[in-house]
Amino acid sequence: MLTGCSGGGGAPAGGDAAASSAPGRPAPPPASRASITALPADGTQGVPPEGPVRITVAQGRLVSVRLADAKGTEVAGTITGDGSVWMPDGLLPLGTAYTLDAVAEDEQGQTAAQHTDFSTVARAHTFVAFFTPEDGSTVGVGMPVSLRFSRPVTDRAAVEQAVAVTADPPVEVAAHWFGNQRLDFRPQKYWAAGTKVSVALRLKDVQGAPGEFGTQTKDVRFTVGRAQVSTVDLDAHTLTVRAGQGGKVVKVLKVSGGDPKHSTYRGVLVVSEKYKVTRMNSQTVGMGDEYDIKDVPHAMRLTNSGTFIHGNYWADPEVFGTANTSHGCIGLADGKGGVSKDTPAGWLFEHTVPGDVLEVKAATGDVVPPSNGLNGWNLPWDQWLAGSAAPHEPR
Repeated sequence: MLTGCSGGGGAPAGGDAAASSAPGRPAPPPASRASITALPADGTQGVPPEGPVRITVAQGRLVSVRLADAKGTEVAGTITGDGSVWMPDGLLPLGTAYTLDAVAEDEQGQTAAQHTDFSTVARAHTFVAFFTPEDGSTVGVGMPVSLRFSRPVTDRAAVEQAVAVTADPPVEVAAHWFGNQRLDFRPQKYWAAGTKVSVALRLKDVQGAPGEFGTQTKDVRFTVGRAQVSTVDLDAHTLTVRAGQGGKVVKVLKVSGGDPKHSTYRGVLVVSEKYKVTRMNSQTVGMGDEYDIKDVPHAMRLTNSGTFIHGNYWADPEVFGTANTSHGCIGLADGKGGVSKDTPAGWLFEHTVPGDVLEVKAATGDVVPPSNGLNGWNLPWDQWLAGSAAPHEPR
């Protein structure tokens, strides 16, 4: 599966590329002929240590491949001499989450990109927690602690009590379950800039379900950096970047959001991932063959379902600041390749870290579901507390 854009309004998720057949819209740029295939498929869990894990490309050559775990530790691999296949050099560790990113070029130098997430199998009758953010990272004020368990949890109270999230300076932090494999923690309001957060995972020998026991004893620490909470006004077609405790305006950028049939989600949206270049394909988000843009620049994920804020080099520059024309994403003017830091999208990409907040406002459109991405801030505090399985003890 590939990335794609999506929005609210009850419409299927879709990307920011205008359909080539839409009246008054420019045709998408020529697509790269290079076709990348990744194994395993995006989102696969329980991959054996021997794989199969590979990248193959048709009608092109691989330029780069990066397989890394949540800490950023890369796995060595080899590209064949003809540039058509990449494979890791050895077995993968058990119970580990990976990201796999590949870039290829066709004969004309047009680039294509592929991003895949997967995790290897945990030992039988055990479970582990994959965590966000990464240990040692610096994040924005909206970053929650999000744990994704390798197996369904039935004894949520026992598992929740085996995880402690503390902050310096101290602030009350509470847990909320989204289903039986995801547990998030956050304070009532955004973190204060400079806060140091510690996550103590004491899951070893904790029974999460009948016959299923945790294996982890681990400490994760991250730091909240400068405060940056921006406002997107979809009716005015502007993005106002605010920084610091007082919310000083740093920059105002022109944007184009989702059109009336594919409205962009409203509410608090948190940046979860950044890609200098990525591929967006309408087939992955239920919109048929409307578009396939293989080199979308300066893309930053806002939801799991495919909403991004990203650069756009194929649309008429006049739409930014004047009209909402996308299939749900938030677009800014940009150039090809994601190489410029001086375009509106390039500037925002360089001045954004995972955990930064976009507060999206509009007269119409659906509010983003709190479980769609790292967007639990859209739940009122009392509802957040109600999602805990353990007795709540204010800290």
